[in-house]
Amino acid sequence: GVYGDKIEYMLELRASNNDRVVDYVDRFPSAKFFPNKRPWEVPVDVAIPCATQNELDIEDAKALISNGCYCVGEAANMPCTPKAVEVFIDAKILFAPGKAANAGGVATSGLEMTQNSMRLNWSREEVDSKLHGIMKAIHEQCVTHGKSADFINYVRGANVAGFIKVANAMMDLGLI
Repeated sequence: GVYGDKIEYMLELRASNNDRVVDYVDRFPSAKFFPNKRPWEVPVDVAIPCATQNELDIEDAKALISNGCYCVGEAANMPCTPKAVEVFIDAKILFAPGKAANAGGVATSGLEMTQNSMRLNWSREEVDSKLHGIMKAIHEQCVTHGKSADFINYVRGANVAGFIKVANAMMDLGLI
């Protein structure tokens, strides 16, 4: 596991702006490093792209699937290209789009703004409970609107749920 001295060394590397993986592996040889390879070439069960937009392309998606990956969860704003997303959906692997899976940060910001504007002070447990409810509702909406006979397309579910929310808000405001 990554704890204690390993965490301390990672923090030290990060603070030095010399945070290369190879330096970490030199210090902790049991860690694995695959030079000249993209992370998506390494066999994994679950992949979590989380660095930059469009970091995972169609070839990366094909490599993940051929290596046995069965779940991809975006943890950034659109780290997978649209073509990569199509590959995941066509292969019917569990794919959680960032607009749903990565919504916790935006939701937490909304909770903070609510606290500030209402002059409330929720405990950590209260915020966690509210966030849990929000994320559970997002999941339920993705399932409701993305479910077909043999697959749940979370991208379609998130898109339909988002469209319905905006359309209802516009109708409530008398805009349509």
